[in-house]
Amino acid sequence: MTTHEGSLEAPKRHPIDWKNLDFYDETKLLDEAQRVFDVCHSCRRCVSLCTAFPRLFDLIDEGGTGELDGVEKQKYWEVVDRCYLCDMCFMTKCPYVPPHPWNVDFPHLMLRAKAIKYKKGATSFRDKMLSSTDLVGKLATIPVVVQAVNAINKAPYARKLMDGMLGIHVERELPEYDSHRFRAHARPNESFVVKDGVKTKGKVAIYSTCYVNYNEPGIGHDLLKILEHNEIPVCLVEKEACCGMPKLELGDLDAVERLKNVNIPHLLKLVKEGYMILTPTPSCTLMYKQELPLMFPDDEGVMAVSAEISDPFEYLMLRNRDGLLKTDFKRPLGNVSYHIPCHLRVQNIGQKTKDLLKLVPETQVTVVERCSGHDGTWGIKSEHFFDSMKIGKPVFKQMSAPDPDYISSDCAIAGRHIQQGMGESRAQKHHPLTLIRIAYGID
Repeated sequence: MTTHEGSLEAPKRHPIDWKNLDFYDETKLLDEAQRVFDVCHSCRRCVSLCTAFPRLFDLIDEGGTGELDGVEKQKYWEVVDRCYLCDMCFMTKCPYVPPHPWNVDFPHLMLRAKAIKYKKGATSFRDKMLSSTDLVGKLATIPVVVQAVNAINKAPYARKLMDGMLGIHVERELPEYDSHRFRAHARPNESFVVKDGVKTKGKVAIYSTCYVNYNEPGIGHDLLKILEHNEIPVCLVEKEACCGMPKLELGDLDAVERLKNVNIPHLLKLVKEGYMILTPTPSCTLMYKQELPLMFPDDEGVMAVSAEISDPFEYLMLRNRDGLLKTDFKRPLGNVSYHIPCHLRVQNIGQKTKDLLKLVPETQVTVVERCSGHDGTWGIKSEHFFDSMKIGKPVFKQMSAPDPDYISSDCAIAGRHIQQGMGESRAQKHHPLTLIRIAYGID
């Protein structure tokens, strides 16, 4: 492989040609993987991002020739299984992404491989179950059932069985389920006068996400309180299913389409009525902003929703730019260690959460820009748990360094992972929306 200057242009994503039969041709996939892996081997800039690249380079270095031709193509699947589609290599490291002529899109190559693996029936029951967040959430939050589920998830003997039978690591601290689902108990206030800004629409709809609905509904309620404090009319999306990101990461692209067909009509209706849609989970925001438009570039509904969906802090800081955000904060937050999750960083919206937290008087924000290593369900799995903790170790150290009063991440799962990795700490873990609610002095 000869060297070549990297592109200086902004990365450009090509649509995912997932309905083309060639997309599922394993021989063609492995040939493309060989081409891309050879580029990666010549560069190696991404070696520190995750365990996918170190595994690739180890396979090459341990091979018979010291080059990619010394690696059996079937071993490429070891690289695929270590990629969790964080997108950081594409967005921040690789100089050969489109429009560079070498056209390297490592995450979408891995997505294609995962889709082929799923089509072959090589996906485990555990992985299918973990990606069914909506179904599992509905079952786990049934009253009485929820107490049993939470007890089992904390019982040492049960966790050993789960490790041995399902491959869910015994040491991974799992999020609890809450029978008081957000969507069933939310009381959005639509009575305020709509005040449109230059950059923002003056009314919003909340797409709650599976995690907020079933695991931490308090995050959704805090968002409602912040919006009410700022006199912004708000409603809930009339009907919602999982955004499809867990199924995308599994490679079950047909399921992604089915979920898209459930969600987009309800979201599009709100967009046509002049609502901005807020999603309090970065992965869900990214799904609607980027992945669905790349999978369905000719779907006008998908493209319309993509243009009007927003991270809550992106929206609130635009309201601030319009002079419409209240900054009557009553409580300082002290030292906050704030982690920016990968799926928020790749949205290219800047550090809006940090910017809003810094508006709170007597508040110091330490920002950590590095992958926490958990990534959805990847860090739960027995075979990846120790890698997830290894990847997260620099984050745990940086988050601990300022002796913070609070640790926080826009990704609630990453926040839990960081808290576990930090061990004993006086810091309280709260989502950034909860911190803003506290700063406003709202109970």
